[in-house]
Amino acid sequence: MATAEMEKTTTFDEAEKVKLNANEADDEVEEGEIVEETDDTTSYLSKEIATKHPLEHSWTFWFDNPVAKSRQAAWGSSLRNVYTFSTVEDFWGAYNNIHHPSKLVVGADLHCFKHKIEPKWEDPVCANGGTWKMSFSKGKSDTSWLYTLLAMIGHQFDHEDEICGAVVSVRGKGEKISLWTKNAANETAQVSIGKQWKQFLDYSDSVGFIFHDDAKRLDRNAKNRYTV
Repeated sequence: MATAEMEKTTTFDEAEKVKLNANEADDEVEEGEIVEETDDTTSYLSKEIATKHPLEHSWTFWFDNPVAKSRQAAWGSSLRNVYTFSTVEDFWGAYNNIHHPSKLVVGADLHCFKHKIEPKWEDPVCANGGTWKMSFSKGKSDTSWLYTLLAMIGHQFDHEDEICGAVVSVRGKGEKISLWTKNAANETAQVSIGKQWKQFLDYSDSVGFIFHDDAKRLDRNAKNRYTV
């Protein structure tokens, strides 16, 4: 499913073109024929290897350290900016070197937000927004976390401008992935995002959307405003 979704983006289309060109070249060679590597071939391959595919936006990984949380009074003071990336290649470099949710300690939160948006309710871009949330059994969110990241950075949502970022939270009873958006009152956009997110992840259970304002006032008593 990840491959099918990635092909919807321009950056991944470019990667496919490189593969197709290579296949066409192979088709011209007769079976058993030995092909010498020319300077032109070496130059072409070097350029393709060196070329990076830019994303529509830059994104930043943040980590909330559960050990630091217990020592800090102010919420958000333990958040740490881990890495900012702006190309497909740099994303995979970061993703492959960051622990996946199943390997994180209980209490940890790993965030991926558009660059310059902090994963806090108080951030000006997030202040009037809300979150869609999905729940997973312990150690079962790795693939869904990856698909969520690919959908975000690959510009796959129809209302992509509404997306702020995503968070995976590891707790004792399981894991949750939250998708943050910036204009909670825009019901059309939020419902569209929720439906597409479920489709991308092939998630069959219902998911709900909570306004940040409700979460701040009511904490765990906040109710879903939208459900898909």
